[in-house]
Amino acid sequence: MAFGTAIRTYFEGKWHEGDLPVMRAADHGIWQGSSVFDGARLFDGVCPDLDKHCERLNRSAEALMITPTVAAAEMEAIIREGLQAYSPSQSVYVRPMYWAIHGSKLGITPLAGATGFAISLEEVAMPAPDFATTVTRTRFRRPVIEDAVCNAKAGCLYPNNARMLAEAEAKGYGNALVADAMGNLAESATANVFLVKDGVVLTPIPNGTFLAGITRARHIANLRADGFEVRETVLSFEDAHAADEIFLSGNFAKVTAVKEFDGTHYPHRPVTDRARALYMQWAATQA
Repeated sequence: MAFGTAIRTYFEGKWHEGDLPVMRAADHGIWQGSSVFDGARLFDGVCPDLDKHCERLNRSAEALMITPTVAAAEMEAIIREGLQAYSPSQSVYVRPMYWAIHGSKLGITPLAGATGFAISLEEVAMPAPDFATTVTRTRFRRPVIEDAVCNAKAGCLYPNNARMLAEAEAKGYGNALVADAMGNLAESATANVFLVKDGVVLTPIPNGTFLAGITRARHIANLRADGFEVRETVLSFEDAHAADEIFLSGNFAKVTAVKEFDGTHYPHRPVTDRARALYMQWAATQA
């Protein structure tokens, strides 16, 4: 089932209209989970940080022992060509992907140089600026690098995210706040997290258990340039309950306000709204 509509697929050197089949039953990516992807966004006629998303895809491939086959600059150019089919009023989710085609001797390790590549463009609306979600605790945690490829945006990591979301939804919440292996606050099930306390913006320090996102870094830079103190630090769930505001940061929505965390309500969101405004102002300057 496709995520969005008005789908375009890049595969084997050209753009195709629609959701094109690209993987075969014996491909390593299907039966061993050797696949990576990245996500960018087209909205209001701009596609911010697309170069960084393409660069990260190639790093993710290397982390999963998949040979990247498309230079980041070439990938960006291909994506921008594909996006020309959409109007400025359309919002598009941009997803370049690699997967391993063959395994080496025992079939487990991806065979070097045998890589599939595709790009999926799907029209998906941006959430409304005033949207806010609710979050709860989950018993599932982020792994460490010794257990999983935490340094990659890898498809094999996402069933754990799905378990978190399913647990949260069963409790009546929209998302989950997630602990790292040590029990400290790491992020949400789908995005990085920021707390606001007494005007200071706080976010978990990257410790290798979660991807410190491209959009997260953009918010930190924007807020600091606007005069806010932003601290990357160790945070607890008690800090989240004591916060004045919480917002999530990710490519899909850029900023998602949180209105409740397990009974703690956040009725005001001035810094959250400022973070979103700063991001949109910056994005409008991008080609």
